[in-house]
Amino acid sequence: MCFTALLLLASAPAFPQASGRVRLVEVARGFSSPVDIAHAGDASGRLFVVEQRGRIRIVRDNALLPAPFLDISARVSCCGERGLLGLAFPPGFREKQHFYVNYTNRDGHTVIARYRVTSDPDLAGPASETVLLTVEQPYSNHNGGQIVFGPGGDLYVGMGDGGSGGDPHNHAQNPASLLGKMLRIDVESGAAPYRVPAGNPFVSSPGYRPEIWATGLRNPWRFSFDRSTGDLWIGDVGQNRYEEIHFAPASSAGGENYGWNRMEAAHCFSPSSGCSQAGLTLPVVEYGRTGGCSVTGGFVYRGARFAALQGLYLYADYCSGNIWGLERAASGWKNELLLASRFAVSTFGEDDEGNLYLADHGAGRVYLVAAGSPAFSAPDVVNGASFTSGLAPGSISTLFGAGITGINGILQAPGFPLPRALNGVEIRVNGVPAPLYALANVNGREQINWQAPEELVPGTRASVVVSNNGAGSPPVEVDVLPQHPGIFTLDGAAAAALHNATYQLVSSSSPAGRGEEIALYATGLGAVDRPPGTGNAAPAATPARALHCPPVTVAGLAAEVTFCGLAPGAAGLYQLNLRIPSGAPSGVAEVRVGASPPAWIAVR
Repeated sequence: MCFTALLLLASAPAFPQASGRVRLVEVARGFSSPVDIAHAGDASGRLFVVEQRGRIRIVRDNALLPAPFLDISARVSCCGERGLLGLAFPPGFREKQHFYVNYTNRDGHTVIARYRVTSDPDLAGPASETVLLTVEQPYSNHNGGQIVFGPGGDLYVGMGDGGSGGDPHNHAQNPASLLGKMLRIDVESGAAPYRVPAGNPFVSSPGYRPEIWATGLRNPWRFSFDRSTGDLWIGDVGQNRYEEIHFAPASSAGGENYGWNRMEAAHCFSPSSGCSQAGLTLPVVEYGRTGGCSVTGGFVYRGARFAALQGLYLYADYCSGNIWGLERAASGWKNELLLASRFAVSTFGEDDEGNLYLADHGAGRVYLVAAGSPAFSAPDVVNGASFTSGLAPGSISTLFGAGITGINGILQAPGFPLPRALNGVEIRVNGVPAPLYALANVNGREQINWQAPEELVPGTRASVVVSNNGAGSPPVEVDVLPQHPGIFTLDGAAAAALHNATYQLVSSSSPAGRGEEIALYATGLGAVDRPPGTGNAAPAATPARALHCPPVTVAGLAAEVTFCGLAPGAAGLYQLNLRIPSGAPSGVAEVRVGASPPAWIAVR
């Protein structure tokens, strides 16, 4: 019998609010290679997730809508560094009902195009395409892909250097090429296909394409404007040694040269030929191969939900999953590793309210970026049945807290032996990983159901640490008790019990008879004679019996116990076969196991 009552949440105790370091909370899954996340600025609460193969999906109320918003996969070449790579909604989208995409066409070239929404607000028309700009790509990599509307309403386009390695055609430093540049164009003026803003820095410079805003980029994979200040942040993927983040204040008039391919980050790319830093804008932060191999630029957090992240620029690495926070301090730039997520972070994105999200490219999942390391206190570590504080060796326990899971809903272990980690979450007891039954995050209450190690010594205190994808809680000392009885219930009151002969649940419609043998389920009954090993299922052939079974009472009367030990096929779950006392009154009777809190059982 499998009791999902192990995941009861009704009696969950309060837990502390987390703050500080980053944690990730899963919002939606089921995407194919997500590469961009955007909002429409229309207060609809929708997130638009770009799939590399050519579809845009909508997430509403943390649910992925079944039909794509747009599907142009027939026009898109994919994958590697090609595909549908960028999405931008113009200011005033609610009235305009059109938007822009950046994709690699079947010839391998970059296309900037406009599409219109149909009468259904969750559906755009593939046939409504207007192509605004096509840029030939000599190689299959370094396509850039990000498009963003800046503070002035113009569209910024990030273009890679055309690919191969080392920029063999010198596109990034060639003023006549759009490759290796940041472009700025006006696509909302009505001019066809677009208008070049008069304030672009090279409009009057002979030999320069007027669309250019900045030069010297290798492959700007994700850039953003701070929605509060207008500052521009660029993540630029390096060659073999360094990844870099560039910063341009809102006061910039453009024209920056970020150095590629004279420089890789703040270092000469080809020292043998010499290089000059004159006229270059070097990155504000760089990292080498110990931090990862491909930077993913992010956003400055400006939401109201997580005060601890306010003003922090978050970015990541696709290869390592590392997530950093960068901010300007009085002494210069302060860069801090916030989380080793282990995810293939392909993009960040904002919602209408400024909350941040990221996508795991390989797993096809989107996460909310939240503040807070895992946090809990000693009273939050409880018996898995009764929710009373403490641990008993080998028994099912529950831990309540904040920042301890990265899911919505319930995630159960696939089977036995129980895993030592679920979805990147671990519990360590005295430094040793403990087996996990399930993770749950229901109505904002986060918990882990797990088995306390059989090796714990009663009368001592155990050190418990929770880690969530690399972010660990402070150690918490918890009392270890020889016994810690708790009766599992189905609804917070009715005991989880079976008619022993028919294996039907004992209930008000199927009450137990006086003198009938039933099976009651509990945990925390202490040591057994044949412990199967922490995390392993108890065998049926040679049942493990409790060494010191506590007395059982039904309606205050002593009940005969015919078996007291581990339930076959489970870990940490105890089974008591007992007879309903002949003197038990009809109706609802209180049942207790030793000093356990009461549960109730129906007697006829």
